[in-house]
This record gives sequence, structure tokens and C-alpha cells, in this order.
Amino acid sequence: MAQRVQVLLVDDIDGGDAAETVSFSLDGVDYEIDLSEEHAGALREALATWVGHARKVSGRSGGSRRSAPRERSGGRSSGSGSGPARDTGAVRTWAKENGYTVSDRGRISAEVVQAYDDAHAAG
Repeated sequence: MAQRVQVLLVDDIDGGDAAETVSFSLDGVDYEIDLSEEHAGALREALATWVGHARKVSGRSGGSRRSAPRERSGGRSSGSGSGPARDTGAVRTWAKENGYTVSDRGRISAEVVQAYDDAHAAG
């Protein structure tokens, strides 16, 4: 007797068809959520500002995770995470119009963000 097992991903937000399972971590806790392409893009876009200022601590395959948030010592961080939030869509549009290569989603390089900030500095 033959069997066929079919796994259907269901979007955890609206119950529609999901295209992928997205994994992420926050405060030492790993999460997975099944999302459509639209919802996965929206999640990535929503996190892009913070990811752009964060330090990567492990590869895609995982690694050791901290079980509690790390305490910061005095002094400045290397990023500008305390700065104003940016419209990443506007940054991407500006970058493409000014000869930079940027992807349609995901992290925007620090070089591009700095160039955008410099070009839009009050003055």
C-alpha cells in the first residue's frame, strides 16, 4: 500500500496559503511562523531598520543563543540605533536613483544608509 503525505503551509496571520516558514529570534527565544510572500515581505520590511543596526551573532543554520538580553556597558554602540527611524522604501529608491545597488528587501548596507543620511542631512 502506497502513501503520499502532503504538507500544506497555512499563513498564520490570515489562514490563506503560505509560501514559506520564517524563523526569527528575540530575547533568546526562537520563533517560526508560516507566511505568504506578502506577509513574509512585510515582516522583513518591519524588522529591516533594527536588523540594519544590529550585529549578526550566528549564521542561518543557528548557533548558540543567549537566554537573556545582554546588558550594555557604558559607551556608544557602533550603530546609530538611537537615531530616527527611516523609510526603507525611500532609502532604496534614493539609492537606486543615485547609482547604488540595493536589493528589493532585506538589509540595506551601512554605506548606503550613511550616504542617504548625508544627502538628507538638515543644512
